[in-house]
Amino acid sequence: MSGAATSAAALPPPAYDQLLGHPKPLWMLFMSEFWERFAFYGIRWALVLYIVAQFHGGDAAGQQPAGLIYGSYLALVYAAAIFGGLVADKYLGYQRSILVGAVFMAAGLFMIAVPNETVFKLGLATIVVGNGLFKPIISTLVGKIYATADERRDSGFTIFYMGINLGAMISPILTQILAAKIFGTEAMPAYKVVFIAAGIGMVISLFWFWLGRAQLKGVGEAPEGANGIGRIVAVFVGCAAAVPVVYALLAMGAATLQIILTVMFVALAGMLLVEGIKNGAQARDKVIAMLIIFAFNILFWMFFEQAGSSFTFLADQIVNRDLGFMTFPTAWFQSVNSVAIIVLAPLIAWGWVKMGSWNPSIPRKFGLGIIFNGLAFLLLMIALGSMVDPETMKIPFWTLFAVYWIQSIGELCLSPIGLSMVTKLAPLRLVGFGMGGWFLSTGIGNNLSGIFAGHVSGEGGMTAASALSGYTFGFWALVIGGVSLFLLAPLIQKLMHGVK
Repeated sequence: MSGAATSAAALPPPAYDQLLGHPKPLWMLFMSEFWERFAFYGIRWALVLYIVAQFHGGDAAGQQPAGLIYGSYLALVYAAAIFGGLVADKYLGYQRSILVGAVFMAAGLFMIAVPNETVFKLGLATIVVGNGLFKPIISTLVGKIYATADERRDSGFTIFYMGINLGAMISPILTQILAAKIFGTEAMPAYKVVFIAAGIGMVISLFWFWLGRAQLKGVGEAPEGANGIGRIVAVFVGCAAAVPVVYALLAMGAATLQIILTVMFVALAGMLLVEGIKNGAQARDKVIAMLIIFAFNILFWMFFEQAGSSFTFLADQIVNRDLGFMTFPTAWFQSVNSVAIIVLAPLIAWGWVKMGSWNPSIPRKFGLGIIFNGLAFLLLMIALGSMVDPETMKIPFWTLFAVYWIQSIGELCLSPIGLSMVTKLAPLRLVGFGMGGWFLSTGIGNNLSGIFAGHVSGEGGMTAASALSGYTFGFWALVIGGVSLFLLAPLIQKLMHGVK
């Protein structure tokens, strides 16, 4: 940012009108994110199933490449946040970055409805580019409408996180009904309808933010001297040029992509450290604490994000979805996590406040999140090891349903707290870049999740034995990681210099 923009960032936020105890712009951002998440999660349940059906003729051997593509796509979605953070911080401003990103995301969602593999992957690449400008920046804006010391800040992020999950809850249910009941059949869903509905949701998000951004009262506007249309055109051209680059990264494969993402993470960590060192010992220590937590965040998402890949195949083939009065659609499992978040988020947020001095530190909350993720895998180990019906070779419906609830508790201990943490620990000039680092660590975890999902499915498709082997590894990795973070928590908290 320019010096003027930096100074502006140091000032308290404007005097906003309040709505339900929070700044009014929170609710505009809430609904913009609701529709963006409707779009993003609307396609989540369908992607791997569509890849197997459309590009592998329905052969179970297509599960492994489908999982790898899905993981790489998600990884790039989050990795693109680094560049989106830089563009917003230093060149375009937050508000205009969100609008440009929304345009590209909508275009990409409509592109993947075309039943051609090249166009499909170009569409995924276009979504990636748009999401890089949208997702981290709208989260950063939530932090900017609160003063740093405002005690409502964490609660505001939790409310915002509920907006994410409302969109994520509704979209799989609606898109599954559209694809299977209205335009297709259960045996042959009309997947392109799913993608078109998601594109429409993204267009709604675009216009919602466009019409409501005046509520921000200048927060997130373009840096001084950068208000002209020239920079918008330049960013559009740059994004269009980035699409074939992202397409090439998707084509490289998950293993090569993992190397690239790791190099990016090391470079990002170096840049944040240099900025922290410039700002003094406390700023340096805060960056170190943030980076340590980023590393554990990778572990969490590597196993949590099985929901869109191996858990989808598990639900489709190995879970008994016959409830007697209906067959529970595979797509609807994608809504279970969101329902759990909506139910549990206010309870957990209330619980943190009620605990008072017993409220766990940020590192210990992260440790709890990882441990709960591990407990979900423990349940899968038990189900696949001792609860497989010998006639149907399937596990009970309630087990996977419960897994999503247990994981959701872990997610609430970690993810909304992480968004708030970055706005408190990142160097002031590079808050958007720091948020990009948070999403890059999530992206690395997602790429690893695709590699892991490929291992769980194996070359010939998922079996109860292959799932048991993979999920046993997941349990031990998560429990060891969570306990380690608990032990490191006092050191990390010291580096945070009083940030809670």
